[in-house]
Amino acid sequence: MTLERLSEHACFGGLQGFYRMDSAACGGSMRFAVYQPPQARAGRVPVLYFLAGLTCTEETAAMKAGAQRVAAELGLMLVMPDTSPRETGFDGATGDWEFGEGAGFYLDATQAPWSSRFRMESHVVHELPAVVREHFPADPGRTGITGHSMGGHGALTLAIKHPQQYRSVSAFAPIVAPCEVPWGRKAFGRYLGDHHAVWAEHDACALVRRRPFGRPILVDQGLADKFLETQLQPERFEAACAEAGQSLTLRRHAGYDHGYYFIASFIQDHLRHHAAQLAD
Repeated sequence: MTLERLSEHACFGGLQGFYRMDSAACGGSMRFAVYQPPQARAGRVPVLYFLAGLTCTEETAAMKAGAQRVAAELGLMLVMPDTSPRETGFDGATGDWEFGEGAGFYLDATQAPWSSRFRMESHVVHELPAVVREHFPADPGRTGITGHSMGGHGALTLAIKHPQQYRSVSAFAPIVAPCEVPWGRKAFGRYLGDHHAVWAEHDACALVRRRPFGRPILVDQGLADKFLETQLQPERFEAACAEAGQSLTLRRHAGYDHGYYFIASFIQDHLRHHAAQLAD
């Protein structure tokens, strides 16, 4: 599959790159970022996908999370996709930061016109990994996934739905119950229609009750997060995991908000969590 190199930068002995690919799933070009640790020069390395949140792009985590230093130490490749297709021309796709471009919710839309291009689950789970395997020294048998906010929702749901693909999962301030909160209801109603059984296939709480991930899950949440009570509600996922017997470490941090200062403060713990899971 064709890959266009946009830029590459030396970083902690490795290489931070930004790329563009043709996407059949999303009906156009899609951008993504890859950090190759120095160990990648000697052979294939484990790979961690980082899914960003609302309004973000493939550049956000690469520039703000501060993950490369520890990734270089651990020999982890980082892959950071964009959050949606761009320049779709769809009415309503721009102008609302909670929906449309920049807010793909890591699902495959079923409703027109979104279904023709907003197919982020297919892109992230199948299409992008195929490109990464072809063009980068990633070990496909050692793949983890993490994310922030909307991306935390994506990380949890995709890992639970595709356990054969992901051996580790974590999340920062994830939307754990999108069927029950305003962000999720707005997006799901437009992308998926009024089909609540379909909505449940993209809700981490509903999913984990039916099919636990089976390996430990790490979640960090800031207690000064302005979206905590209205949009995030981690206690719902905590209860669902307890009910299902799913191992969960949910850490609550006083004083931390929803932004990337919070992520940068705890990204090392998440990278080490994934490195340990992907080592065996």
